Amino acid sequence: MDSILSNYINYLKSEKELSENSLSAYKRDISNFLAFLKEKYGLNLNEISKTIIISYILKLKNQEKSSSTISRNIASIRSFCGYLIFKGILSNDPTVSIDSPKIQKKKPEYLTLEEVELLLNLPDDSIKGLRDKAILEVLYATGVRVSELVDFTLEDVNVKMGFVACNGEHGKARIIPLGSISRKALSRYLDESRKVFINNNSEEKALFVNYNGERLTRQGLWKIIKYYTKKSGIQKQITPQILRHSFAVHLVQNGADLKSVQELLGHADISTTQIYSEVIKNRIKEVYDKAHPRA
Repeated sequence: MDSILSNYINYLKSEKELSENSLSAYKRDISNFLAFLKEKYGLNLNEISKTIIISYILKLKNQEKSSSTISRNIASIRSFCGYLIFKGILSNDPTVSIDSPKIQKKKPEYLTLEEVELLLNLPDDSIKGLRDKAILEVLYATGVRVSELVDFTLEDVNVKMGFVACNGEHGKARIIPLGSISRKALSRYLDESRKVFINNNSEEKALFVNYNGERLTRQGLWKIIKYYTKKSGIQKQITPQILRHSFAVHLVQNGADLKSVQELLGHADISTTQIYSEVIKNRIKEVYDKAHPRA
């Protein structure tokens, strides 16, 4: 089973051009399913049935997994079964007529303008502070994902022209403008800070680097944000995703159309972007209820 799983992940990597995060999710989901298949039934892959898959879904529900997690697992299993059919291991698709649970869209958490201002002004003028300031400014100015930010190279950013080139998920490239404040923060980082970190290691092409002069990792980025969250005193669990939400909500609040926000965020479907317009509608309703004498 291990070899089949490895071959499947390699297939996804070469044929589907999925991101490393997506590949990791598929691998984790299918590994757990295969462990269940072996432990509970001791069956071979050609004996996977609809009943077994439903049994696994019930196990996930009993573990109180969220609807989105269960839906992702069903999608992973469906894709894996399609691969098994392609390889001639399964003759029929056991996932047919298995529906994913309805996912209730959660209202996105975001920071107020005042909270963003407070957070972004926390880094000092030290070598580390200049780097952290640039990171926070770019996150809020562009709304990029964690994986996208740590993947940026020097060639991806043009401070003078004011934009970053982002490859995005599934190879969906996009150009994102940089505002004057983020450009200034990036310039100072590149001129005064980055060269100290890399210590003349001119071979490193990553835009953001750590103390060792190597590409900043996702974990390293999370530590930076966690540090400034604690320092800010803001009573919210600030994450890169919340900064991404803040970027989108503030754009819509200031009149940006959803199509433009979709392009900037790199969403494949505009329905994903529509959650931000719902936030604005709810906010307008709150203002009306508080302000109108006959509300």
